[in-house]
Amino acid sequence: MPNEKLPILGSMHTKKDGIPNPATAATPHSRRRPVLHRFLACFAILYGLLVAIKTTQNMSQRFFFNKKGPFEKPLMGRAAEKYFLEVPNEQSCIQASRDYTAAPHRAGSDRDLQTAKDFLTFLQSELGIKAPSETPIFPAGSIHSRHATLMIPKAPVPYAWIDTYYPLMNTPLERNLQTLDADGKVLWEADLEEHAEAEDPEAHKFSNSVPTFHGLSKGADVTGRLIYANYGLIEDYDALVEQGVNFTGAIVLTRYGGNFRGIKVQRAQELGAAGVLIYSDVRDDGTVTVQNGYKPYPHGPARNPKAVQRGSVQFLSMYPGDPTTPGTPAYENATRTEGLNKPQIPSLPISQENGEKLLKLAKDGWNGTQLVDERVMPIWNTMAIIPGYIKDEVVMLGNHRDEIVFPKPGFVMGAADPTSGTASIHETIRGFGALMKKGWKPLRTILIASWDAEEYGLIGSTEWGEDFSEFVDKYVVAYLNLDGSASGSRFHVQASPSLAHLTYSAALDVPHPTEENKTLWDATQDSGKYFGAREDGNAVLDAEAVAVYEASINAQDELGVGVLGSGSDYTIFLQRIGVASMNHGFSSTPNDAVYHYHSVYDSELWEETYADPGFHRHVAVAKHLGLVALRLAGSVVLPLNTTHYAYELESYLDKVEALALAQSTEIEVDLSPLRNSVHSLQAASQALDYEKFVAERELKKILKKWHKKGDRVRKLRRKARKTYCKMLKKVFGKECPSHHHHSEEPHQPPRHQEDVSQGPKIVSPGGEVARDLHHHSYHPVSERREQWQERREIMQGLALYFGVELPTPPPSSGEHTCGKSAGRPHFPLPKILKAIKRIRAVNQKLVAFERGFISEDGLPSREWYKHLGVAPGRWLGYGATTLPALTESITLDKNSTLAKHEAERLQTLVDKLVETIRV
Repeated sequence: MPNEKLPILGSMHTKKDGIPNPATAATPHSRRRPVLHRFLACFAILYGLLVAIKTTQNMSQRFFFNKKGPFEKPLMGRAAEKYFLEVPNEQSCIQASRDYTAAPHRAGSDRDLQTAKDFLTFLQSELGIKAPSETPIFPAGSIHSRHATLMIPKAPVPYAWIDTYYPLMNTPLERNLQTLDADGKVLWEADLEEHAEAEDPEAHKFSNSVPTFHGLSKGADVTGRLIYANYGLIEDYDALVEQGVNFTGAIVLTRYGGNFRGIKVQRAQELGAAGVLIYSDVRDDGTVTVQNGYKPYPHGPARNPKAVQRGSVQFLSMYPGDPTTPGTPAYENATRTEGLNKPQIPSLPISQENGEKLLKLAKDGWNGTQLVDERVMPIWNTMAIIPGYIKDEVVMLGNHRDEIVFPKPGFVMGAADPTSGTASIHETIRGFGALMKKGWKPLRTILIASWDAEEYGLIGSTEWGEDFSEFVDKYVVAYLNLDGSASGSRFHVQASPSLAHLTYSAALDVPHPTEENKTLWDATQDSGKYFGAREDGNAVLDAEAVAVYEASINAQDELGVGVLGSGSDYTIFLQRIGVASMNHGFSSTPNDAVYHYHSVYDSELWEETYADPGFHRHVAVAKHLGLVALRLAGSVVLPLNTTHYAYELESYLDKVEALALAQSTEIEVDLSPLRNSVHSLQAASQALDYEKFVAERELKKILKKWHKKGDRVRKLRRKARKTYCKMLKKVFGKECPSHHHHSEEPHQPPRHQEDVSQGPKIVSPGGEVARDLHHHSYHPVSERREQWQERREIMQGLALYFGVELPTPPPSSGEHTCGKSAGRPHFPLPKILKAIKRIRAVNQKLVAFERGFISEDGLPSREWYKHLGVAPGRWLGYGATTLPALTESITLDKNSTLAKHEAERLQTLVDKLVETIRV
């Protein structure tokens, strides 16, 4: 019977008639030989099957990442995106916002250091980084600080740290503003405190502790007549000069809007003014005014008349960052200059209420006093990395966490700027952490930065960028910035043209934050809900203010993506180093509740009541930032659209030609050679587009073909195993060991996650260990072996992207791969390495496109800015000017010779870029 246990061979023999002999019966010698033959034949078959099974099992174990069961494709691509989008949520975001607004963190303060540490702790917790015994805070320029960044392309696991820089900043001491009669008698004195009402309890409690102040403003006591200069635009000043107005010794009064506040002060200083006052004008509040029937905050959505906008008055268009170390990092022992980008005259921000009073008394004499404490102070950038398979291609994300106010401990504000952005990136990071816990590893390395001292003039990001400019130039493929994420109803994106389609497509994949059946991109057309509440139904609007607003939103491409000027932390990356960059978020429209920018009323109550009730916009921005980052970090070919960029260049050139024709003074410049070069760039970029497609397809084809052959081997192995198990059971009565005997073991993360709590040591240039950041040690390897390990990891990551498992370890570069070593299918290593090299070359060309607009000579009179494609306008600060050197030679300098020179300089860069990306 088949289920009966077989006797011991030789103890029982079967007669021809099937009747067994007794076990004790003697076996005739003539009958033993045929039985032995049958036994040997059976043994040979079993042995052969066993060898086949073991060979294929060894092949499986040697060739595939997952040694504990069948291969499962890790979270990558759309699967990772889908999982990520489920993580950011409103309640977590609200809590983060409340946590960060619950304490003051003006750059350089003790609380600022604490928020840097808090963010470090958050990164360690979410990214699975074990906190070292000593907090990793390193002075900029030290061995520890430098290696923390420079080791990123070699880092095997995530780690986080804090860099400390030492810029020049100031804090307010005392201020006053008075109007005087002819005898110097005080007629009226302004109340410079920002008194908050009790209906916003947090703002009310601490409003008297928050001086109204301009960062980097000069301390002085000045007296002079008052001159009103409207927005303080270059056109406003020029018009007054043409009218014969003499600014020497005067105090200039301007309204906020139209340009960066520092530019208003800069032009007044150049004209000889003694000081500047800047006020918030209700005319710039659109339809949301008391005149149009709305109550002022906190009783309604209109402007509180006592609200004051603080902020830096650095001459941003000259250069950002520490005033005393332009172009070099602000180390504690740095050699410093006088600081040409900080004002030499005082300025004060004042409220709507005080501004309106001044306009009525404009003919009287005025006296203003401001005393400041100006000194070198520490600031702290908090950084973290998530290593990818491709470690020498880095995607950066950044947000600043400092605020501009100067509170005593316990003060609450900064809910929109910067905390809304911090709360959003908080959710993005939580999404990355959740992916990592599921075994995700990005194809490219991700570097996260929490910048300090942005409000003083982009100082934290600028100093780090100047410190590591070579690293950024060599490794960073894109920079994604987030300032404030929610201060109104309209979603906006500004980006390098090469990132326009990526940001657009990502927004299409995120749901609208407040409306069903719409996307986040549809929110680019959203407006507020306040259109006037007058009984006659007619809302009053200031035509000039409307024109200024429309001009700010019209600088967009055909997709609706805006152009990057300055005013946030992307500046060093785009304008000086040439890294494709993005900035995004929700901002206010003329029909939104008035955003009390840099005011005590930028409070958590205002944010939760008017800016984003429920924090749906915060979360939508977090998801958009994460999707853009995942696609940059996870695509085989970088999703940079150079062809769109090349055609945008021609539209920039069209604008220049139109400006030249519109000048009252004839400008003679032939732009046709430059246009021809742009056409050549368009053709070269289209050829690169085809190369992108073919290079990725070729690698996919090779890997899929090899994987298909491996499938045949696996099927053969399974068939052989099945036969072997059947024979084993029949002959020996034994069951095969379970093929997945380990399947009930708890889930084990992939190898790159096993030591996620362990970080790399920092090694000094001399080779000795300078500091063990996270208790991890390296094993010395030869340079050749290290290079092969890097190539192997890149190969593994790219294969996983296509759903293919590679040998573990894959054949080394010196291993013979032409046969079927150890019974495994031919591994086409040379073909794969060649295909990867082709893709890497394509990606290098894509990254080089933005770099191609960097001129070492920089822009005329402001050489810190080196991008000839786009820059903050010389007299705008925030706003962008495309082809800036060429454009401003026509519009500002009105110089044909200079225009010809700039056209030739730009043409040289474009021609060189054509050769760089040529395939």
